Amino acid sequence: MNQVSDTHAGGFRAGFVAVVGRPNVGKSTLMNALIGSKISIVSRKAQTTRHRIHGVLTREREQFVFVDTPGFQKRHGGAMNRMMNRVVTQALADVDVVVHVVEAGKWTDGDAQLLPLLPASERTILVVSKIDAVKNRDELFPFVGKIMAQHAYGAVVPVSAAKAQQLDQLLAEIATRLPEGEPMFEEDTLTDRSMRFIAAELVREKIFRLVGDELPYGCTVVIEQWEETEATARVSACVVVERDSHRPILLGAGGQHMKRIATEARQDIAKLLDKNVHLEVYIKVRKGWSDRESALRDLGYE
Repeated sequence: MNQVSDTHAGGFRAGFVAVVGRPNVGKSTLMNALIGSKISIVSRKAQTTRHRIHGVLTREREQFVFVDTPGFQKRHGGAMNRMMNRVVTQALADVDVVVHVVEAGKWTDGDAQLLPLLPASERTILVVSKIDAVKNRDELFPFVGKIMAQHAYGAVVPVSAAKAQQLDQLLAEIATRLPEGEPMFEEDTLTDRSMRFIAAELVREKIFRLVGDELPYGCTVVIEQWEETEATARVSACVVVERDSHRPILLGAGGQHMKRIATEARQDIAKLLDKNVHLEVYIKVRKGWSDRESALRDLGYE
């Protein structure tokens, strides 16, 4: 984290903004759209995000430090889910503003489970996402009314991250709730996560997108080698799975799945680094890693 010297005149606002919600409501897509860069991975699979990820947006008078969190849910009680729920709970306690994301027209028990954790109403903004998929916008009024009857939010903002609708309005609502203070990051900072971390996440995103229906959630990615020059980067990524049976799913016939995963991840990493990238991806079996907190910590989980 690069601290910033006192160069701003009074009136500058800066603070942490938690983006929370049940799994698969579009939290990562929203954060990426607000920042204008791909920091969190996205897929149609629930609980793609596993870590707390900071994305930074700095404007003339504000600095927003967004905290993308895993989806909060209580259906599964394994070590990984307990860890992810702790990340959400801690984020809610540490931030200045909370953005509670719900999907337009879809309110579930998973959404309701977050309500007792939300802070005082003025600090919490209800974001109704994916409004571009709603045919009749008039249906949003009773939908929002039912939610507001359960928690008195400080503001409500319908958005479409995919269509970039109402994002400026959301930023304006957040900005009024940020405390006055100096920026915490340099102006050009996009995230406090390392490029190694983001590269590992990009590989995992391709796995979820290509074989997510076949491969259970017991896989993660660790960057084991990173050699970088001004012109090139050589990256070695290890995909850790829980069972021997997961290996052929990842490889695919003739290794085609793994080739596609590596190719698409390499392209994204090269774009991120703005240089040529050589990416090697291989598989290791580590049985039961996702249900042991010690193994989760060894693999970089908080």
